[in-house]
Amino acid sequence: MVHSTATLALFSAVLGAVSAVPAPQPGRFTVNQTRNANFKRHGPAQVAKTYLKYGRPVPSELAAALGMTNAKRSKGSVVSSPQEYDSEWLTPVTIGTPAQTLNLDFDSGSSDLWVFSTDTSSRYVNGQTQYSPSKSSSASKISNAKWSIAYGDGSSSSGIVYTDVVTIGGLSVSKQAVESAQTVSSSFTQESDLDGLLGLAFSTLNTVTPTQQKTWFDNIKSSLDSPLFAVDFKAGGVPGSYDFGYIDSSKYTGSITYATVSTRQGFWEFVASGYAVGSGSFNTVVSAYWSTVSGSRNDNSAGGYTFPCSATLPDFTFGVGTARIVIPGEYINYAPYTSTTCFGGIQSSSGIGINIFGDVALKAAYVVFDTNGPRIGWASKSL
Repeated sequence: MVHSTATLALFSAVLGAVSAVPAPQPGRFTVNQTRNANFKRHGPAQVAKTYLKYGRPVPSELAAALGMTNAKRSKGSVVSSPQEYDSEWLTPVTIGTPAQTLNLDFDSGSSDLWVFSTDTSSRYVNGQTQYSPSKSSSASKISNAKWSIAYGDGSSSSGIVYTDVVTIGGLSVSKQAVESAQTVSSSFTQESDLDGLLGLAFSTLNTVTPTQQKTWFDNIKSSLDSPLFAVDFKAGGVPGSYDFGYIDSSKYTGSITYATVSTRQGFWEFVASGYAVGSGSFNTVVSAYWSTVSGSRNDNSAGGYTFPCSATLPDFTFGVGTARIVIPGEYINYAPYTSTTCFGGIQSSSGIGINIFGDVALKAAYVVFDTNGPRIGWASKSL
């Protein structure tokens, strides 16, 4: 998740998940995304999930829209599918000795590595793989350490903390803080294929008390050739990749343009230099985007902007310094809402207070998260 101080929300939620590719050399490695076959895109649910993630109440019209959708499911007109709230990409990560494999989300909008575990009350478990510290010879409980994350619906996830070996792409942190859930928000309980989250934001966001813990990336970055990671997401359900410790010049065109990152809130936050819709001027107001789409409307019954699925959406351009990143219009068609109406991939984030560049934007570029600076780099690529 990338944040901007400008006026835009291009959702959705987390960075996704990966499977390891053998490291070409020590200090750098690439991991490829692995798609959750159960995932089904559902626009209102993903917007609500974003509000909850950032501890904000879901807007009443969006909550009502989800209530209506749930009612339709109960009547049988829409197939009941908790996967609509799921994460699209799942991540095999190994924890402990011997290794236990759990599927985690990589999330650049948080800084906790938390998992379902044998400490998790059975009423919160719904088929997830559970980390068992008692079966790991390298696990050690941190005395008196606790963690807790509150969500906008009043729910929370919380628990105790261990240190253990955590390995991704062949590189291991021997004493990584692993936050073991005792209670879990129902939104995560519904995601039966998701075993936890791995945060990639700055460690100042970590919720462990009384002593904050470092993220896996902060612990491993000194072992990398460069203290950075880069993402190359793809559209159309095609697996993308993450590069840790290096920049792969074959994955982008032209040059990378960097923007300074503010760590004040612990996020990868930068200032976009402007926006344009279609072939309009670069300073076009973002809210004008949907006004260019015939038949689009801010639909209270859907909890956001919808449009006729037959419509051709204009491209959306945003600036990073003097560079321009173009998001193709077809990427902004997030998902069908009804048989003829689709849900937009650009939605308001006014109730969150920050603006989020999620996978809709990330799929349109090669993006570098560099802790030197810190800074974030964007480059165009072949789409």
